Amino acid sequence: MTHRLAGEAFGPVMCIVGARPNFMKMAPILRALADHVPPIAALLVHTGQHYDQDMSGQLFTDLGLPLPDINLDVGSGSHAVQTAEVMRRFEPVLDAHRPSCVVVVGDVNSTLACTLVAVKKGVPVAHVEAGLRSYDRQMPEEINRVVTDQIADRLYTTERSAEGNLRSEGIPAKRVIFSGNVMIDSLLAHRKHARSAADTLRAHGIDPLVLEHPKGYGVVTLHRPSNVDDPQTLRSLLVTLGDVAKDLPLVFAMHPRTRSNIDKLQLGALVDPARLVLLPPQGYLEMLGLMSGATLVLTDSGGLQEETTALGVPCLTLRANTERPITIEQGTNTLVGTDRAVILLAVAEILGGQGKRGRVPELWDGHAAERIASDLWRWLSLPAEER
Repeated sequence: MTHRLAGEAFGPVMCIVGARPNFMKMAPILRALADHVPPIAALLVHTGQHYDQDMSGQLFTDLGLPLPDINLDVGSGSHAVQTAEVMRRFEPVLDAHRPSCVVVVGDVNSTLACTLVAVKKGVPVAHVEAGLRSYDRQMPEEINRVVTDQIADRLYTTERSAEGNLRSEGIPAKRVIFSGNVMIDSLLAHRKHARSAADTLRAHGIDPLVLEHPKGYGVVTLHRPSNVDDPQTLRSLLVTLGDVAKDLPLVFAMHPRTRSNIDKLQLGALVDPARLVLLPPQGYLEMLGLMSGATLVLTDSGGLQEETTALGVPCLTLRANTERPITIEQGTNTLVGTDRAVILLAVAEILGGQGKRGRVPELWDGHAAERIASDLWRWLSLPAEER
């Protein structure tokens, strides 16, 4: 079935989601496309890269996302298998619906896979959150970012440094649009609906009084393979978190990958429920509420670096690098790596009142998706040879 905009020569915009971070970025884009005057028809494709209901399904409800028009049901697999399977299943969908363009977000395998298929089919691709670089080729996401940006046709950036990254890679300036951060669009739109930390704990049978502490509480997330797949690194981080929890209650929303590795490596004894509040993966509104009230956040997530900056909450990133330098230069983020002494010192500084508060970066104002929708309309209205 081919959708057409009334009176217009181009078909629907095909929007791709696959993993948890994509949903927060795509939700405001879909709303902006619908609210544009005239409305821009859209089709939502869920690749199924995240297939766990806790990791995916709840987000549709929290973010007010419509059910996907198409679900590829790809599921898990190695990077190669998952990328290839998305490509194999996406190609007939592209052929059947003949979209005017494909919109991809972020840096997951689905982003790269759908971009490759679309570009080879001659369908324009717009990449939202383009130009972010960690310059760490050991990160699979970095490969996805670099390749997607090289072959996509329209690149929407979240921060000024991304423009320089793209320029240094030989990408023409006319393909790059500084739009702002759609992740922050979602945060600002849903902050008033965030679920309180107390309610989240009660929902899991935990007494919220465990968070009653003079210094507040911290939030922990861990999921990067470099942190949770290496036995020595995971052990060291769990020991360090236990040390932090002696001075500050910690809420650990545990990713399935992390839980599985802790069990497989028999490290459960290091996760003391008397000091660490253990939760399964949380919905968007639950995580937003937990972070909003936190004294600090310890994470290896890229998205949480941005969200904590927008919330003004000090963030300690358990990585050696970041693709989001603006969260360090202007925001609340500090890179601490995985060294126990460095982490404990940074925590002590925050608890001593020296944590970064930062400021909200340029165009993180809740209107990034509107700018993207407006630009997409103008761009798609041009003859193909002028784009």
